[in-house]
Amino acid sequence: MSDHDHPKSEPYSNAEKDPEDWTTGGEPMTGAQASYLQTLCEEAGEDFDPELTKAAASERIDALQAKTGRGQD
Repeated sequence: MSDHDHPKSEPYSNAEKDPEDWTTGGEPMTGAQASYLQTLCEEAGEDFDPELTKAAASERIDALQAKTGRGQD
């Protein structure tokens, strides 16, 4: 069995980190996050909070995607 066939040998991806563990998670959300989050909030009929951190915005996006069905495979 090669390293390629064994999932435990694959390098850890930052994309898999919990937003609470992000080193930049306490910074203001990015412009892209704000734009997408505002769209999701409008579709879900919920208020948009422009003061969210990167981590909080990511978690809010996940929740609203689940509610609206956006971003689901």
